[in-house]
Amino acid sequence: MATLTFWGGVGTVTGSKYLVESGGARVLVDCGLFQGLRELRERNWEDPPFDPRHIDAVVITHAHVDHTAYLPRLVRLGFGGPVYCSKGTADLVKLLLPDSARLQEEEAEYRNRKGLTRHEPALPLYTEADARAAIKLIKTCPNTGEPAEVAEGVRAGFHIAGHILGSSLVLLELDGAGADGKGRRVLFSGDLGHYDQPIIRDPVAPPACDYMLVESTYGDRLHDPEDPKAALARVVNEAAERGGPLLIPAFAVGRTQELLYHLRELEDEGRIPILPVRVDSPMAAAATQIYQRTKEEHDEEYEEVLEQHRLPLRTRSMLTASTREESKRLNDEQGTRVIISASGMMTGGRVLHHARRILPDERATVLFVGYQAAGTTGRKILEGARYVRIMKDDVPVRCHVERIGGLSAHADWSEVLRWLEPLEKTPPRRVFTTHGEPESAAAMAQHIRERFGWRVDAPQYGEHVELE
Repeated sequence: MATLTFWGGVGTVTGSKYLVESGGARVLVDCGLFQGLRELRERNWEDPPFDPRHIDAVVITHAHVDHTAYLPRLVRLGFGGPVYCSKGTADLVKLLLPDSARLQEEEAEYRNRKGLTRHEPALPLYTEADARAAIKLIKTCPNTGEPAEVAEGVRAGFHIAGHILGSSLVLLELDGAGADGKGRRVLFSGDLGHYDQPIIRDPVAPPACDYMLVESTYGDRLHDPEDPKAALARVVNEAAERGGPLLIPAFAVGRTQELLYHLRELEDEGRIPILPVRVDSPMAAAATQIYQRTKEEHDEEYEEVLEQHRLPLRTRSMLTASTREESKRLNDEQGTRVIISASGMMTGGRVLHHARRILPDERATVLFVGYQAAGTTGRKILEGARYVRIMKDDVPVRCHVERIGGLSAHADWSEVLRWLEPLEKTPPRRVFTTHGEPESAAAMAQHIRERFGWRVDAPQYGEHVELE
């Protein structure tokens, strides 16, 4: 018998964890942190609903923290098996996990030093040593669909998902599964890429499968029809006219690189002034280097820029703040400048230190370029909050607030339907909409039912399904 249990990535866009059990094998697909609402974040500290010591392998779709950053915690609790992912994902995870650990250790130290804690003392969820131990377990697979055995009777094939570098659709093949014993194929979309975005190739067509988990982040909406590059030019020019800073909270992996690509193009085309661009994230800087040297997933436009012996991800007046001291020095700068800093939903990291100074400034602009989950500081600002709580301070929001939806690295519901079309004549037995808030997951399920007539469900946390 084979089963699938949803231990994250349902009812929310964070915490992705899907446990597949087949024969005697137990494989966890994705191992992400919960973010946003307090009741979700508290799940990170609870004992997991499965024994990490009895997990045979972990398979990762891509590097973002909501899919990977629980790994050090899993290792701390006894997991010691292999972690399978694409090469691009492995390179990014080797940056991301120690960075995540450092941020948590710094946050705990800051709260203890400032007395901003309900716990004595405040502790990190895991340490950098835990992150290093997790990295040692990584094994890479080609992003070509070629299956690799990840546990007894379980194979995984990785296919380009077009979301960020290394992002993959993962097809699990389960030997002997199903009532007829003929085996079953389960496809995990991971985060599905937005078509025609720069740098990375478009997602490949989904392979045939019996069961499918498809993301639904934008299941209830379409991306803004305004061209994202034109929208970015508009926001930058308006910020320059006001003479204030432009703060862009952005994921260090994926979104930061796309922003730099667009800003460099806009400068080259003379559509924006050449402004100081400050990337305040050591991980973003290192990830940008990986993007520049990993050529297997580059699209044609990116390769054309490289052939001209130019750097696609570097603007003309760009600096990177790697150390804490360099980050602090950015506070001394005046006038219009672009500050790109993590985290993308303003849930932690250096962006919060910038936000405390920039949000009250009437000349300043905060630009959101990605999804803002419920309960995050970014979501509250986007929904018009006049004050937000940052490090126990009530910070007034007087700045201009902008959002560009078309810069999302997620497919919207129409693009998900486009991606599913190749399976129209060979549909899966059952589809599950995941990685979306309840309204989005339900809406995506309805779109798929209406378009294809398939059986689609939006699962609940802890739901247990037999793969018949």
